[in-house]
Amino acid sequence: MTETTAAAPAPAPGTRTPRPEHVGAALFALAVGGFTIGTTEFATMGLLPQIGSDLGVSDPVVGHAITAYAVGVVVGAPLLTVAAARMSRKRLLLCLMGFYTVANVLSAAAPGIESLVAGRFLAGLPHGAFFGVGAAVGAAVAGPGRRGHAVSMMMTGLTIANVVGVPVSTAVGQSLGWRAAFVVIGLLGAVTLLGIWRFVPEHGPVDSSVRQELGTLRNGPLWISFAAGAIGFGGLFAVYTYVAPTITKVSGMSESAVPWVLAVFGVGMTVGTLVGGRLVDRNVLRTVIGGFVATALSLVLFALVGTSPVPAVLGLFLIAVTSQTLGLAMQTRLMDLSPRAQSLGAALCHSALNIGNASGAFFGGLVIAAGYGYLAPAWVGLVLTLVGLAMVLAFGRQRATHAA
Repeated sequence: MTETTAAAPAPAPGTRTPRPEHVGAALFALAVGGFTIGTTEFATMGLLPQIGSDLGVSDPVVGHAITAYAVGVVVGAPLLTVAAARMSRKRLLLCLMGFYTVANVLSAAAPGIESLVAGRFLAGLPHGAFFGVGAAVGAAVAGPGRRGHAVSMMMTGLTIANVVGVPVSTAVGQSLGWRAAFVVIGLLGAVTLLGIWRFVPEHGPVDSSVRQELGTLRNGPLWISFAAGAIGFGGLFAVYTYVAPTITKVSGMSESAVPWVLAVFGVGMTVGTLVGGRLVDRNVLRTVIGGFVATALSLVLFALVGTSPVPAVLGLFLIAVTSQTLGLAMQTRLMDLSPRAQSLGAALCHSALNIGNASGAFFGGLVIAAGYGYLAPAWVGLVLTLVGLAMVLAFGRQRATHAA
């Protein structure tokens, strides 16, 4: 199987080429942004009881804030990326993170559940666009042949957030109140702004337009890969959404073990990001296919051994590694299928992830509610993963059909 990889875009006039010693600093600044976004994306889940108690609503109602964030990501990723097509990438990154910081501060000041839901929706809007633009900028900074490494460095910030950021923000929220957690996230946003301003080189003016970005959306293979990701990513979230009750009610672990298990999952995501970056630099499509296959096998393993504590944790670790490798590869694949709008392609991956988040949680919840038990979502996840794999195998050789 052969595959051509999209070449890195030529530097635009006025682009400042970073010196080698500054490349690492630029990628680190983008990784801090990934860490900030990853922390706030999952922080609400750990603070549901505190938020509900303070605002006088039930946990399911607070869950609407999580849904609102996911909807914001799905809507904002393509919309903001296309709307800001002519803006320089550095300025756009600063605007997106500035908006994100303000939205989190507004969430901290929310007087009621309605305003909190609105604040989380606003916070979700720049999420996918930031990762999309950041991935394109990181790839340009790193240079030809190191796109996978650059994207993985940024995504490592997101995965480390699951190991450090989420537990710390949860602890802060439990001890100082849930609003303090969002204030801390706002401070992290300010640090990210400073890092981008100081270390990320200017990449502009941009050789793009709204018409060109919209032209990319007429690319059939791009949408096929997007759909494959949106369906296939549901395999991960069918299990991850219900990991806490699964390990306590099925695997026989105590509630105090839940944070540690989630930390192990975060470590697995970090490993998957680093491994995926190297594999993507060798061959993108093969890594996508291998990621689907490996995720399917890890889901089967978890479904079979999830009743025992140690094998269950091992299974979750493998799911994290394989699914994160798949996510990184799929993001690069979408960038390849939109060679003249790579920021949009990368942003669409995060829309696909959040669609998978919603669908995996929904279908996993259906089988649990039907009485099939907490390991049943792993089998649901297997079906979703195999559907995504089938779509890639059927259409994976296709290239971009529109490059206007």
